[in-house]
Amino acid sequence: MKGVAGAPTKGKQKIGLKWSNPAVQSVVYQAALIAVVLYGGWFIVTTTQANLARLNIATGFGFMDNTAGFGIVQSLIPYTEESSYGRAFLVGLINTLMVAGIGIVLATILGFFVGVARLSSNWLVSRLAWTYVEVMRNIPLLLQLFFWYFTVLRPLPPPADSLSPLEGVYLNNRGVVVPSPVFGESSTLFVIAVLLSLVAGYAIIRWARKRQAATGEIFPAWRTAIAIVLGVPALIWLVGGAPFTLDLPVYRGFGFDGGMRLIPEFIALLLGLTLYTAAFIAEIVRAGILSVSHGQTEAAYALGLPQGRTLRLVVIPQALRVIVPPLTSQLLNLTKNSSLAVAIAYPDLVAVFAGTVLNQTGQAIEVIALTMAVYLTISLVTSFLMNLYNARVAIQER
Repeated sequence: MKGVAGAPTKGKQKIGLKWSNPAVQSVVYQAALIAVVLYGGWFIVTTTQANLARLNIATGFGFMDNTAGFGIVQSLIPYTEESSYGRAFLVGLINTLMVAGIGIVLATILGFFVGVARLSSNWLVSRLAWTYVEVMRNIPLLLQLFFWYFTVLRPLPPPADSLSPLEGVYLNNRGVVVPSPVFGESSTLFVIAVLLSLVAGYAIIRWARKRQAATGEIFPAWRTAIAIVLGVPALIWLVGGAPFTLDLPVYRGFGFDGGMRLIPEFIALLLGLTLYTAAFIAEIVRAGILSVSHGQTEAAYALGLPQGRTLRLVVIPQALRVIVPPLTSQLLNLTKNSSLAVAIAYPDLVAVFAGTVLNQTGQAIEVIALTMAVYLTISLVTSFLMNLYNARVAIQER
């Protein structure tokens, strides 16, 4: 009787011990979480479909082939009011990629210079860099965009009274008019020469680094690369003639004929994004340089390396492992902050597609989903490229 009575108790103990196993609890909790997430997704989808059907709103991306019926002030590809919504989407996407790409390059270069200047032994240089960083990063980006657009660019004189700081360059309240290149017959050969010279310059720099690591001898790689990059295209220019000429703008009637015009919205957005992001990049660069042991600098000086070469060959390569990860975040922020262009009417993806197209078609789910997918894709590609670069510059452990 005791054995029979004790059997259930032993089974309960086994069940209790089994449930107290962390692996069992982990499986149960994760399964429950997956079930809740799936139920939430199913509920959202079914509810959305029911509401769309009740409101008689069509779904799908068929509207992308419909005529847009509105103009866009800046377009790098052919576009008219008779173009489709899909064409308008491409125009907004290209405008976003253009301002983000140029902003990333300019902000990175400016941020590196300011970050190094923050550590300068020259009191005036370091104070100016400190003032720039503190002012730019503590004023909201939206206010900076308003400043450049409404305070600096909009009050410029009309086209008839344009300012001309350089020959062929005109500033007015409609933007900046600059000469545009007109490519000639030798332009293809010239472009090929430029590309080949860039490849040759990069190959020389890599060869010089490997040679220095193996023998310790320093080769003037950068000066040689610059000479090749500038000399070869110049030779092609002299032999084959000018690959392009400049179409100078001329004022006629109520505007300028010829040249290329940069709208004030683009300039204001580019200035705001570049100057704002560069302030954060400067602090990242400063922190990366300070993370390098001062003994590394002293050792370089003891070997006779000058200050500039010490910074370029010793400090910066070691600082990059600290700089690159937070730098990636700032580059992603610059791309996403470009969506503030809607505040100053720059025709980026958000203003054109998630603004005008959404208001005209009412396809909220499709428009917002596609816009989010585009920004997600841009961010993932940027992160992937920066992670590859980070793995390349990382110090390899032995």
